[in-house]
Amino acid sequence: MSEGVKNSLSNGLQKALTTEEQQAKINEVRRLIGQLSDKLSIYCSDASITRHLKARSWNIKKAIKMLKETLKWRAEYKPEEIRWEEVAHEAETGKIYRASYTDKLGRTVLVMRPSCQNTKSTKGQIKYLVYCLENAILNLPPNQEQMVWLIDFHGFNLSNISLKVTRETAHILQDHYPERLGLAILYNPPKFFEPFWMAAKAFLDPKTYKKVKFVYFDEPSTMKIMEDVFDIEQLEYAFGGKNNTGFDIGKYAERMKEDDKRIPSLWTKTSAPSSVPQMDSTTAASLDSLNLDSDSDASSGDKMDSFQPHEMDSVTSSPGNNVPTADREMVGSEETDKCEDAIPKNKAHA
Repeated sequence: MSEGVKNSLSNGLQKALTTEEQQAKINEVRRLIGQLSDKLSIYCSDASITRHLKARSWNIKKAIKMLKETLKWRAEYKPEEIRWEEVAHEAETGKIYRASYTDKLGRTVLVMRPSCQNTKSTKGQIKYLVYCLENAILNLPPNQEQMVWLIDFHGFNLSNISLKVTRETAHILQDHYPERLGLAILYNPPKFFEPFWMAAKAFLDPKTYKKVKFVYFDEPSTMKIMEDVFDIEQLEYAFGGKNNTGFDIGKYAERMKEDDKRIPSLWTKTSAPSSVPQMDSTTAASLDSLNLDSDSDASSGDKMDSFQPHEMDSVTSSPGNNVPTADREMVGSEETDKCEDAIPKNKAHA
């Protein structure tokens, strides 16, 4: 069995399919795609194909369609070519950053603070999000494929709500980074966020929706999620942890610049990671020639293609579940709240 399949199994791959059946589907996807350039071949690792299959309930036809669309998107958007200097202005307030700690499973953590939004351009905001996703993947350990989103609602108000950005974020995450999100924690969302969440659910695949947990600092039952997922000694104070280290844009910029230096050497035939390689401008055209739109699923078993796996959640779904209660008190919603108040600062490293 390939290393890619082993890694996927370690991340909670459903056991309803045997290892041999999983590998057979991976091989079938690879056969149907056909011969690819070196860079595309690196992207289409067993681990990458497995993620696409999992995202489409192991339906080969649907997984290939998704894979083709992702290859074309990456060829045009070139997310692996985005560098810190291009997005640094988006990061100044700490609205999204990779935490210096991981969760207990070794998953990278992206901290998000919607109230710290500092730009108006949806295009720029999405570009920075994509940069952060690529960076989170870059820093995953070898045996881990998923990340955690930790969303802080301190200072959040109605002006921070954008269905357009939410829709595009859901599209990017679900369609082009399948099975990369392991858990999303919404920390202290105010009461007025509830109707927005109900509207945003329309953009989310049920599998993604199940990964979202609501946590409230004044509810021990939901705060237990934080204790189960994170090392409290490392977790930031703003989320109930004991780490007083705050976001420092200068120190964070240095971290990102160092990470950027690692990218070019990763995308070679001998060191293919589980994320996606650089592609040249001719890739999109070559993808159009792939015969991936057939209605027939060339799988070696229709029964497997109709398999509907259960989502494997990292924490129990009973506390802090997907729908907030109607009697939540509004937390941190005053218009006068400043982004600086949401991010404790001191002289320690970020």
